[in-house]
Amino acid sequence: MNALTFSAALITFVSVVGPPKVLISFAHLAELHPTRQLRTIAFISCGAAVFIGLVASLTAPLLLDLFHISTPALLLAGGLIFFLYAVGLVLGIPTGMDAPDQDAPDVTSGLRELLVPFVVSPLAMTALLIEATARSSWTWRSTVAGAYVAVILLDLVCILLLERVLRATHHATIELLGRLLGLLLAAVSIDLVLDGLAELGVGLSGRGH
Repeated sequence: MNALTFSAALITFVSVVGPPKVLISFAHLAELHPTRQLRTIAFISCGAAVFIGLVASLTAPLLLDLFHISTPALLLAGGLIFFLYAVGLVLGIPTGMDAPDQDAPDVTSGLRELLVPFVVSPLAMTALLIEATARSSWTWRSTVAGAYVAVILLDLVCILLLERVLRATHHATIELLGRLLGLLLAAVSIDLVLDGLAELGVGLSGRGH
């Protein structure tokens, strides 16, 4: 995951917090929230994601040193947390605070539903910290931050353009896509754990970098 170019960092962030993942979360929200609320949720969540992403990427070395976190520990923790979330998607089990009020859905309930899968996605934060610490220069950390912000803005554009499509999407289709995404994310989380074990020197036959 230690990408050393803007395009590679961009691809990394598209895979962990790009439109395919975010649109599924917003498809659930589109079933409960009116257009104005849905757009408000989109703007606030994207704004929060940008803020958190900028802070995490620009202060990554300081954060790791402050909490005495090693790269292997970051990989293992991120992989484990994301695996649990992915299992929830595959089995259709609600995770975190993603159970909005069915009787009176509001902006707050919509934002709660997006906390884990989008705004504070464990895999996204893990990718940010790992990419940002791949080089020690401010220029590189700024490049990583720029790639992350570009993906978040892409998410926002896709949400606004595809709002009507999301609202018309059948619930069964959303569930199917969610479970497929969960399977793929489970595989990615296992890959993170294997990377963490490799960083610790644990021999993994056939594992290359």
